[in-house]
Amino acid sequence: MNPSKILKVSVRNAEFQIISALRSNRTKRSSDKEVFVEGTEPIKQLLAANWQITRILYRENIPLSSWAKEVLAKEKQAKIFELKEDLYLELSEKENPSELLITAKIKNKYLIPSLGKEIKLNEKPFYLLFDRPSDLGNFGSILRSADAFQVNVIFVIGHSIDVYDPKVIRASLGALFHTKIVFVKDFESFASFVHEEKKRIGLLVIGTDSSGDTNLNEIKIKTPVLLVLGNEKKGMSVQLQSHCDHIVKIPMLGVVNSLNVSSAGSILLWEVAKHSKIQLDS
Repeated sequence: MNPSKILKVSVRNAEFQIISALRSNRTKRSSDKEVFVEGTEPIKQLLAANWQITRILYRENIPLSSWAKEVLAKEKQAKIFELKEDLYLELSEKENPSELLITAKIKNKYLIPSLGKEIKLNEKPFYLLFDRPSDLGNFGSILRSADAFQVNVIFVIGHSIDVYDPKVIRASLGALFHTKIVFVKDFESFASFVHEEKKRIGLLVIGTDSSGDTNLNEIKIKTPVLLVLGNEKKGMSVQLQSHCDHIVKIPMLGVVNSLNVSSAGSILLWEVAKHSKIQLDS
């Protein structure tokens, strides 16, 4: 690391304000097409996914680990900032801040009209759709499960949380950076995509609801499949329900009649992986 290239920040200057906005402001992330990343594991996954690093920040007077030094040495195109302690802590959202904070360019944003050109669609795809996700932690948790059980594409439909929010990134442990997320801007394009996939590969569309007409233990769900998770409070939209071949419920033994959406989603993803003979670690 060349000391002459380190930018020392001791006041809330223009660059600090930009970084702070990327952390807290959805509009800024969208306009600049950048994300703010904190935490050792999310940063490791960001690097592994080869997203373009734009800035690396660390605290003054705090010794860096060999890993952090390696990151600084490797990412030669990034701006390097050394921040005063109080400014660094202002940017961090963790009780025990990680030794590096990073900003990076969003690698890809997929849309349905050009999906087949940008993503190779295989013969037995595993698709997941989340209808208007409203909880950052839930969405991050689903990303982790989708990564674990080899979901090929995640669709996000309707007005929802910002999937690039730092809380989503942390909850996903960086799985976001390896996930192909497709943003559905209009329902007609999605319906057309589903129709074409049903003709191409016999895609099965499975909705999920605590009042579904089919128990999970009565059906073996396997690829090619599209699983649909409803909004945390409102469930699936009527439009989505009309495109489902089955609406599945998870049998419950307790007095509470539903699971958190990330928990329910993880159970269903596991079921698909199991019945599809997706290679899982033993």
